[in-house]
Amino acid sequence: MKLVFLGVGVAFSSRQLYQSNMLLEIAQSDGSVKRLLIDAGGDIRHSLAEYGLNMLQLDAVYISHLHNDHIGGLEGVAFSNYFGKNKFRPKLFLHHSLIVPLWQESLRGGLESLQNQVATLETYFDVIPLHNNRAFSFGGKTFDTVQTYHCMSGNVILPSFGIRFKNPTTNGNIFITTDTQYIPHLLIDFLKDSELIFHDCETSPFKSGVHAHYDELKELPAEIKQKMWLYHYSDGVLPDAQADGFAGFVKPRQEFIFGA
Repeated sequence: MKLVFLGVGVAFSSRQLYQSNMLLEIAQSDGSVKRLLIDAGGDIRHSLAEYGLNMLQLDAVYISHLHNDHIGGLEGVAFSNYFGKNKFRPKLFLHHSLIVPLWQESLRGGLESLQNQVATLETYFDVIPLHNNRAFSFGGKTFDTVQTYHCMSGNVILPSFGIRFKNPTTNGNIFITTDTQYIPHLLIDFLKDSELIFHDCETSPFKSGVHAHYDELKELPAEIKQKMWLYHYSDGVLPDAQADGFAGFVKPRQEFIFGA
């Protein structure tokens, strides 16, 4: 199992960093590889190409929440596969609360109209709704979601979900926050229970209030920081994360291998 960071930057990062989207590649017993894209930002076709792949080589997509740097490339994934040779429908894993707004408020304008038909989200994807405290399977591996606190939409918390899976060699938890504020009082048990953590991290001079900032994450206990990799950072000079006790900043296209 291999986790590749196709991009590591914030929503408005340069092409050098790309947006923070990841690819999980799972080897199968028949020698094939199943590929799960974790979020599909607007620059995903370019970051995939730099890794040597294209959108026709994706088997599934997991969507954490509905900001553009996480869903902006879904229209491209949809059309590429629909008009591809095999007219393939990738699996689309997302929390059930995200399905209707993803289509009605984000994708419908571009994807609804096809020649001689009115399309739906299911025209392009095999939609698999996820539910609270229930795991899902892909490529022979099990995943679960962890709700995070990213931002308020008016008076309502925007639904946003991290993803967690097991290291097949150690059986330890690998936790990717996706987008979250600094909320150690809510996530501390998940952080303690993980052998490796990939945490979004602002490095801008001013805190946005909707992501964990580097200065905040520095306050975490040493035993948590040493197993924490940081991503979703801005262009420019980065702090010395290892000197501050972290595993480090993830680099674009950096790979992490977890057993078979």
